[in-house]
Amino acid sequence: MSKVKRDRGALMSTNTEARRILIYSHDSFGLGHLRRCRTLAHALVEQNQNLSVLILSGSPIIGSFDFRARVDFVRIPGIIKLRNGEYTSLSLHIDTEQTLAMRASIIQHTAETFDPDIFIVDKEPFGLRGEVEDTLKMLKERGTRLVLGLRDVLDDPSLLVPEWERKNVLPALNNLYDDIWVFGVEQLYNPLKELNLPAGVKRKITYTGYLPRTVQQSAEPAILEEMDKPYLLVTVGGGGDGDLLTDWVLRAYEADKNMPLNALFVLGPFMPPEVRANFRERISKLENATAVTFNNNMESLMSNAEAVVAMGGYNTFCEVISMDKRALIIPRTVPRLEQYIRATRAAELGLISVLVDDEVRDADTMATALKQLCQQKKPSEVVIPGLLDGLINVNRLARLRFEERDRAREEIQLKLGKQSRM
Repeated sequence: MSKVKRDRGALMSTNTEARRILIYSHDSFGLGHLRRCRTLAHALVEQNQNLSVLILSGSPIIGSFDFRARVDFVRIPGIIKLRNGEYTSLSLHIDTEQTLAMRASIIQHTAETFDPDIFIVDKEPFGLRGEVEDTLKMLKERGTRLVLGLRDVLDDPSLLVPEWERKNVLPALNNLYDDIWVFGVEQLYNPLKELNLPAGVKRKITYTGYLPRTVQQSAEPAILEEMDKPYLLVTVGGGGDGDLLTDWVLRAYEADKNMPLNALFVLGPFMPPEVRANFRERISKLENATAVTFNNNMESLMSNAEAVVAMGGYNTFCEVISMDKRALIIPRTVPRLEQYIRATRAAELGLISVLVDDEVRDADTMATALKQLCQQKKPSEVVIPGLLDGLINVNRLARLRFEERDRAREEIQLKLGKQSRM
């Protein structure tokens, strides 16, 4: 069958009123990428009644989250990066390369069948170990709008530049991607500033602003019924590397009985069970502290808190500024400096305060920082234009891309009509 006939058939079977967006999230460990993609998906379907969004994710707990109507997900086999830099299958007892091949096959088949108008790739231009490269090329030929979605900070430039050079990312930015959306504001940070980007790639970049968060319209978390006094929310995201922060804050509560707020510790679903059990035992001995492992409505816990202590991942930062919470950020510095860069820049702007891990982790130092936290300014007292406009701008950009694809289809149809009359 000729390409012209295939195009004509595709156009005849396409409902131009129905829109589709496919979002790819590579991570299998942690919650950051999944929660960002979910936020995008919900905002898009809320503002576009004819839109369906499908999320591709390797997260083992994606099924624990609620999704709105017209948002669904495809779970691909999980794979995680070990401390030595090697990858391994998260659950399957099969060779890593086989797992990667399965993932790539599922991704491409899903994209081919779903046939999206827009494909948003989260953070990794080629996906994990290049697993979306073939899918990108296939969708490019179909006329799908390809978008690289980047958080505000990727890593320290001295590490990011050689990493992207090694992965040969620039050709993809040049030849495959139509848009690069940075979910932040340039006033806080430019994640690509040290890369030698050609003018054509720079023109593709749009700073959307941060992605605001709201409390979901669902049942309040049961733990809130126990919180009869103002509380400090201590959250470490997925919890896989949250033991140091949790221990430091907990030791401050154990050492100082005059803390101004009760503490609610959210330990995270990926915290090792034995570490989590130890923390629960220590917390049970305190009258002014309690703990939960995981809650899929973190927005409610954040909204009801008086203040927040966190590691400073992208989603937590968005929640802090969206819900106007005083926050103390203790950023991790390995394996990436992402959280440290975000926290120090935000502190310079007056949005949050920072306590850098000095590896001593003195209980009195933490207790003093927590007491000062109650006195600091709220984020709303700092004016940064467009700070929380992310979802408004993403919807605006998506509608523009839909219109552009409609015009492209109309042009093809006109050409096909002329050819059929010849």
